[in-house]
Amino acid sequence: MRESAIPAHLATTRTRPARREPGWSPPYPSYVARFAPAVTSVAIVCFGVQHRTASEPADVRAALAELAEASADPDGPGRLDRAAYVDEAGYRTVLGLGYWDDPGRYDRWFARFRPRWLGERRSGGDTGFFVEALRPSVSRFETLLSNDRREGVACLADGLSGEIAEHGYWGGARDRLPVAQTDPLEPGAPPTLVRDGGLRVVRGQHNLCLIRSGQDWTDTDGDERRRYLDEVEPVLRAGMDFLRDEGQAVGCYANRYARLLGEDGEPVDKTFGMSWWRSLGHLDRWARDHPTHQAIFGQAMRYLSALGAGARLRLHHEVVVAAAAEQRFEYLGCHPRTGLLRGVGSAR
Repeated sequence: MRESAIPAHLATTRTRPARREPGWSPPYPSYVARFAPAVTSVAIVCFGVQHRTASEPADVRAALAELAEASADPDGPGRLDRAAYVDEAGYRTVLGLGYWDDPGRYDRWFARFRPRWLGERRSGGDTGFFVEALRPSVSRFETLLSNDRREGVACLADGLSGEIAEHGYWGGARDRLPVAQTDPLEPGAPPTLVRDGGLRVVRGQHNLCLIRSGQDWTDTDGDERRRYLDEVEPVLRAGMDFLRDEGQAVGCYANRYARLLGEDGEPVDKTFGMSWWRSLGHLDRWARDHPTHQAIFGQAMRYLSALGAGARLRLHHEVVVAAAAEQRFEYLGCHPRTGLLRGVGSAR
């Protein structure tokens, strides 16, 4: 018997129609993270540092070391991922993705750490620093995992569900979001920019949508590994590049396709796309209708159909639809196409 993705304590009488057809049976198992009822909100925070040089400058290495050191504080993140990518302007960027299951701990921690990451000593150089922070209530995010290996915000959960019913069809993410039981999640007014000296602050947009969607091919070998790297990953990369370079035409403010890094700073066999959307509806339409996502989905289905239950590729995602008051974006010395800076005045 499959479970509902929405936990009992967040279930309510649905006034918005579900996308799932009656009698739908998912073609493969998937699971969601289960948080304790005492967890009412989380903090998901992206710390970024960008530079144009081929090698990592000393100030970048020092900043990342400070982030790692500060994260060991009792109020530090329950999970910190490090990843790297090259953005649309050719800037090499390293991310620290921090997760807290108590935003109060994040507030205390960040009050102490903020001057080190965004303070005056960071301004005036060739390196850009940014913080993109969400503090969504548990009704405003959902997770999906193909297996029991947790990633991202799911690492903070008490555990995982059994097999769930709401997946494997277009619109499944909306059906898994507790808030979407009663809210159409239409977007608010576009983000706006406020300048504070050298710091640029983007004021958020109601129902802004974030998705982090990851791939883990660590356990693959032989023909499966070849199939993923030669057949699936290039199609995925092409879709990620489209969103990075042309995504604003379909409602994507910004997209990053990043490779996760190990504790030694070297790449591991995990990637993720991380994109900011004008709304969940825009994300839905791209996923359902756009040729780039149709190609990704089609190639992934061919891969999974060929390998069946023995496939070792692991997939996961997290989707957040945040209220405006749950968002804050700060950029210091960053180029104007960084993150949500691209979203200012560009909503469609």
